[in-house]
Amino acid sequence: MPLLFFTLFNSILGLSVLFPILGPLGRELHLGETQVGAISTAYALMQMLLSPWWGRKSEALGRKKILLVGIFGFGLGFALLGTAAEIGRRGLVSNGVLFAMMLTARLLGGAFSSAMLPTAQAFAADLSGRERRTQAMAMIGAAFGLAIIFGPAIGAGLSYFGLLAPIWFSTAFAIVNGVLAARLLREPVRSAASLIPPPRLRETATRVWPLLLVGAVSTAASVLMEQTVAFLVEDRLHLQHEQTARHVGMALVAYGVVAVAVQGGLARRVRWAPTTLVRTGLPITLLGLLVLMGAFSMPSIVASMALLGFGQGLVLPGVTSAISLAAEDHEQGAVAGLSNSAQGLGRLIGPLLGTSLYELRQELPYATAAGLVALSLLFVVGSPQMRALARRHRQAALT
Repeated sequence: MPLLFFTLFNSILGLSVLFPILGPLGRELHLGETQVGAISTAYALMQMLLSPWWGRKSEALGRKKILLVGIFGFGLGFALLGTAAEIGRRGLVSNGVLFAMMLTARLLGGAFSSAMLPTAQAFAADLSGRERRTQAMAMIGAAFGLAIIFGPAIGAGLSYFGLLAPIWFSTAFAIVNGVLAARLLREPVRSAASLIPPPRLRETATRVWPLLLVGAVSTAASVLMEQTVAFLVEDRLHLQHEQTARHVGMALVAYGVVAVAVQGGLARRVRWAPTTLVRTGLPITLLGLLVLMGAFSMPSIVASMALLGFGQGLVLPGVTSAISLAAEDHEQGAVAGLSNSAQGLGRLIGPLLGTSLYELRQELPYATAAGLVALSLLFVVGSPQMRALARRHRQAALT
């Protein structure tokens, strides 16, 4: 588990260093907010489409092999993105061609990197018993949170050397991470039950669809914020592009610190059912979005991000562990793929919707995200399927 944690942390770090610079980089390359959103959407589209396929492949070909495909494919995608952006900075192609090149780079990167997370989740399920599944998924969430702490800070620091420096850092880091994983990470020993061929995805999805829906909606709300917060910080605080990267990095560090504290501490230590974590985290997430809507100073922006980190630090491991516990041992790769596909749907909707709404009015992305979270909370509280899942989780926890 520590090696898996380190591998996943390195991979997400390579992605999170870009959070503070994508908005200002898009403006430097004369791309519109919607075009920047489309570039992020392309990545999420491939995540949504291919995560279930990669999850099932990890059942047949082995977790480690598929994880390495994801890590090295991640590095390739960022190398292509950096090359396209450098060509655009030099003015060698038109705006339309540049946009097409960056879009293609993100499509390819998303296609291969979509192997990472479902395989890592199935890997963690192999290494943990069902009684420790929530703690294992919280550890994966903590790897995300730590990467979100350090990634934006590193990205903001590297922006002193230019807005493309974080992209080249991610490329190099992915290569190093892949080499370390190939040398140090061992294929998990799987039980005989886990080697049974998994059922069709439709059969698995039928049992977990309420959780998939909550995961998709929660992710979409989070991405609405992530894709527009750099524009919000720059416009409300009247900053230059390089200053924006550093201020956004600071805000995202606050988000990550709180998320890690919750996922690595509270979510792993309390004996709450996974659905209880979700029901507790959604109202806190809603409050963070409402605070961000009215934030016009750096302290209020940081406070809103801390609230969002707290809420998501409960929601994400709750959803992930609930989905894993709803599946049998031989379905872990398939169900992890479905989970990441649902989250990929949220990442697909979020960027284009968020940037389009931001062009209409600054507050609209956060009001929309708050509405989605509120609807998700009503569904969690009122849905008969979710109440039945909550009863089963509570009984399992008592047992």
